[in-house]
Amino acid sequence: MARRRSMFSIFRRLVVIGVLGVGLLTAGALGIAWVALGPTDTVGEVDFDTELVIPPLAESTIDEQGRRVFELTAQEGHLDLGEGAVDTWGFNGDYLGPTLRAERGEEVLVHVRNELPEASTVHWHGMHLPAAMDGGPHQMVEPGGTWDPTWTIDQPATTLWYHPHPHGRTQEHVARGLAGMFILDDPAAQVELPSDYGVDDLPVIVTDPTVRRGAVDGGREFGDRVLVNGTEGPYAEVSTELVRLRLLNGSPMRVYQFSLDDGSPLVQIGSDGGLLPAPHEATSVRLSPGERAEVLVRLEPGETRVLRSIDPDLGQNFLAERFSGGQDRFDVLQLRAADELADSPELPEELAPDIVEHAGDPSAVDRVREFRMSGRQINGAQMRMDHADEVVTLGDTEVWEVTNHGGEVHTFHVHDVQFRVLSVDGREPPPELSGLKDTILTEEGVTYRLLMTFTDYADPAVPYMYHCHLLKHEDQGMMGQFVVVEEGQEPAIAEHEGH
Repeated sequence: MARRRSMFSIFRRLVVIGVLGVGLLTAGALGIAWVALGPTDTVGEVDFDTELVIPPLAESTIDEQGRRVFELTAQEGHLDLGEGAVDTWGFNGDYLGPTLRAERGEEVLVHVRNELPEASTVHWHGMHLPAAMDGGPHQMVEPGGTWDPTWTIDQPATTLWYHPHPHGRTQEHVARGLAGMFILDDPAAQVELPSDYGVDDLPVIVTDPTVRRGAVDGGREFGDRVLVNGTEGPYAEVSTELVRLRLLNGSPMRVYQFSLDDGSPLVQIGSDGGLLPAPHEATSVRLSPGERAEVLVRLEPGETRVLRSIDPDLGQNFLAERFSGGQDRFDVLQLRAADELADSPELPEELAPDIVEHAGDPSAVDRVREFRMSGRQINGAQMRMDHADEVVTLGDTEVWEVTNHGGEVHTFHVHDVQFRVLSVDGREPPPELSGLKDTILTEEGVTYRLLMTFTDYADPAVPYMYHCHLLKHEDQGMMGQFVVVEEGQEPAIAEHEGH
């Protein structure tokens, strides 16, 4: 018995020593990671010695059917990031793509050609259009192939964008540079705002590319530099009292919290789906990947301001914040006001007071659905290309209740529709969420009630997507599918069990 107790004592000590050893090794590994993945901070370090490149407005023609026709070619390219040229991808050029622009009521046709070495897609992020034209993972374009989506623009004026959406490869393709803006105008809109593209109305596509072995690397989550429209350290000459910045977070994983260096306010006038009901003055604007915001900056003659991203509030625990870029800061874009500035229109008190009506009537909801985000799953399931996770009836108004249970940063993006945020954990949404949205950052343990109406397009065979727009998470399966059907119609693809 004494011998057994002695042996047990030795065994217990060995276990304790082993656990302590593993603990020390783990702590050491975490310490190394803590240093290696420490905060990135370029504030005050950027020279701003390159004039901001403005993506050209895409040329278009009107065909015999009256459609506005664009041409987009996905191709390989090169970009000089100061250490020599690196391999990139772009649309109609080396990196990013031209700005497409069309009016509400117009029918558009986009001739897409793929000259890349692998299959890809072009998704029209935020656009209301038929599922077969959406450009999701079901509309792949093979190398050397073409695709000709066509649809009618029918939604409020807004800033949208386009990017690839191949299942399992979206992060890689977007990180390499495949993205561009798609601006929608509404001739019936009566609000006067800065609108001279490239002069007082500037596209600001923010990316954070990483480079490895002479190429932009899509496998890493965060870069240590930011580009605006493919320009590093850019400045923009401003010739008017007000300048409109169309901010787009084009990074695959990084969240930005945009502010001005002197603490003066940004006046937010628009979000994903169009103008806000009224202007909103804020010290900063947070954008997760895929989100857009339109802001106005007022300058005095001869003044210089810097748009920067301060450490973003991600609504997560300390470790999740640290390793998700929550302590990173960047100087992004310098604005240089001329010595004499042209007058700008007075900012109205109201912008689009009725815009949220496009999402439907909150008193006439047909169905409420719950979406739980955790790990790389939504409602405990991962993406399956041949299944419909949800089946929606055309014309229905629904509330989607989305909650992040994962202990890490997630976002939620819905294809085809723009939604209205009814509440955030039972509370009235803040002013920046008062307009229409298609993408929203979900904070830990918080429930977002999203109102949306499914109009115009039913297709029982072709699904739309909903997913986390942190592209690594999307690629790892954090995505689902829904089909829109006519009343009484059955979906043509299998439904998940328990639907």
